[in-house]
Amino acid sequence: MDDLFKKSNELSPLADRMRPATLEDIVGQDHIVGQGRLLRRAIAADRLSSIILYGPPGTGKTSLAAVIANTTRAAFEKLNAVLAGVKDIREVIDRADDRYRLYSKRTILFVDEVHRWNKAQQDALLPWVENGTVILIGATTENPFFEVNRALVSRSRIFQLKPLEYDGLLETAKRSLRDKERGYGNWNVQFEEGALEHLVEVAGGDARSLLNAIELAVETSHDAWPPASGTEIKISMHAAEESIQRRALLYDRDGDYHFDTISAFIKSVRGSDPDAALYWLAKMVRAGEDPKFIFRRMIILASEDVGLADPHAVSVVISCAQAFERIGFPEGNFPLSHACLYLATAPKSNTTLAYFDALKEVEKEDAQVPNHLRDASRDAEGFGHGEGYVYPHAYRDHWAAQQYLPKTLRGRTFYIPSFSGYEGKIREDVLQKRELQAAIVLSDSFSDSEDGELLTWSASSKGREGWYKRLESGRSKLLLGDRDILFNSASPSRQDRILIPLANDGLLLWESLRRCPEGLSAALVSCIEAKNALLGYISILNEDEKPQIAVTNELLPDVAKCDEWFSCHEFDRILIRASRLSCDFSQMANNARSLLAKNGCVCLLASPPKLGMRLSLLLAEDSSPNNLSLKLEEAETAFFGEAKGLDIWEETDLTQSFEKNGFEAKLEFVEQKEERLISEKDIDLWFNTEQSRFGSFISKNMEKKDFSAIEDALRQRINKGPVLWQWKSVCLKANAK
Repeated sequence: MDDLFKKSNELSPLADRMRPATLEDIVGQDHIVGQGRLLRRAIAADRLSSIILYGPPGTGKTSLAAVIANTTRAAFEKLNAVLAGVKDIREVIDRADDRYRLYSKRTILFVDEVHRWNKAQQDALLPWVENGTVILIGATTENPFFEVNRALVSRSRIFQLKPLEYDGLLETAKRSLRDKERGYGNWNVQFEEGALEHLVEVAGGDARSLLNAIELAVETSHDAWPPASGTEIKISMHAAEESIQRRALLYDRDGDYHFDTISAFIKSVRGSDPDAALYWLAKMVRAGEDPKFIFRRMIILASEDVGLADPHAVSVVISCAQAFERIGFPEGNFPLSHACLYLATAPKSNTTLAYFDALKEVEKEDAQVPNHLRDASRDAEGFGHGEGYVYPHAYRDHWAAQQYLPKTLRGRTFYIPSFSGYEGKIREDVLQKRELQAAIVLSDSFSDSEDGELLTWSASSKGREGWYKRLESGRSKLLLGDRDILFNSASPSRQDRILIPLANDGLLLWESLRRCPEGLSAALVSCIEAKNALLGYISILNEDEKPQIAVTNELLPDVAKCDEWFSCHEFDRILIRASRLSCDFSQMANNARSLLAKNGCVCLLASPPKLGMRLSLLLAEDSSPNNLSLKLEEAETAFFGEAKGLDIWEETDLTQSFEKNGFEAKLEFVEQKEERLISEKDIDLWFNTEQSRFGSFISKNMEKKDFSAIEDALRQRINKGPVLWQWKSVCLKANAK
């Protein structure tokens, strides 16, 4: 075997003379050649297969090849891809083929800078690697998965060498100063304090660069070379700086300057000062700071300080880090600067810190997973896990409001979108969904009445059925429509004082806070739980911005109570949204009159029962036999014509009550419709002749067979999917005279 890596003479460069001869001589790279590692075992057993060594300059790729050359019993050939072509490859292959045929001796071919070969040159080597004529050791500074023939890569193991750590470089330097045969052990070489450490730091993980700098510093610090054995050679800081062409900065990688400088860099980027950020970046790079450390801090900053204001920031920084890993210094300064400037000029948001608020809640109490969010694949039948879960993708906008937090955290908010950049664009959507979710969840949680327009005015269906029906109905669009109708009618100014009765769901309260930030938003809720839930949703506001909330069972209390609950007892607007009203309208109007300031008004949106949905319309859709729809229509008309009570009112009852109490009343009709899923439970409720006033009346006003046929026909209809539910609401605007 030709000793292609034989020990060099004293005229060879120090880096070449100090090349390791055995595995024990290798400094660093323990992750691939440490005790018990695959590559070390293969080298020691002389059972090496084709490998590609990938890493930055000066990390020991060629040195590792030298160790293999000194260890193996195989013939060793070496080519440099910059100088060698297809002709050289063929000559090596011919020699290898002869050795194997004549002497059964293997050949290891070391190709330095293998990525420099073009595709044709790499293809020329491929068949001989494939049939085992040569065992390839390729060395490259470029990512082999991008720069080396894929077929060649697939037939080789890839070993990535990493830049040497500080301790490894320092040991390499000290070895060169101790070694009497290959280094400077025959002389007493003394470095000024900090000079050797400066060379190590600036070398940036490159052992060759370090040894070249030491060689230059030592051999230029004495008038004649070589001096007599035992001569003292002093290396000053100036000589060290000149040898590596970089001035030593006041920078301690393990001390205050290290932490202070990275702190200044991060704070400059966070403060959106690109000039200062570049300065501190340049200082760190110039002082030999590890670029991986700088990129690590920038990746953290991209999520912590830029966050959703620019969600692409973290991708940009990671891409720049990967680019740096591929190209290294000096060109790596460009992706470093790119990442720095991108972050410094990006909009800022630290809303990702909301995670730690959630973590605090977890540490305080480990709440149970709500039943509808549990895994239905295991315990659905025995424990009902997953019941009530609504699949968001089943809806037009791939979203449906439902409670995802544990019950004990109902109303708790962690994430508050900022106004910056991309986050400012999603802010409205996030808050709107949260408000709609709150409106549905809170009204279900704190209401004893049936949602929607009732036909029975009896005990409502509760629990999952009511929840599921509401979610399936496209209620979100209706809620937003109701909110806009009331606020467009009231036209409040930024300074107005707003009172919102029946505010359990918070729907009107959120909009009032937005539209009247310089006024007052006051709300009336039915229970303390509802109050606490609403306060949870607005916990992020300052105390002076928060609404004032009182608990009462009255729709509109008198002035004395409001004076006790709120910071004022006069309001510019009273906004009421109610699917059903069962109160003394005259008393409501009288109390409203006493609570309103001069030129104030009441805006009320409600649904008169007599303008509600008719079940006969559902039968008419399917052309029911025997005129069942007409018979049901006649019975419904008779029922609504005769029904009496506070909960069965007409629109004229509203206008007359307010006009008698000194208001100028104006009424508008609002056509309402939505798709609903009607359940079997609804049918049972409507046609219950004992508990339902509607069912009792209808059964007495038609033949029994028709009553049963209508019930059966409706059951068949609801099995076909959602029904179009149609009714009318009225919007009353009453101005105080």
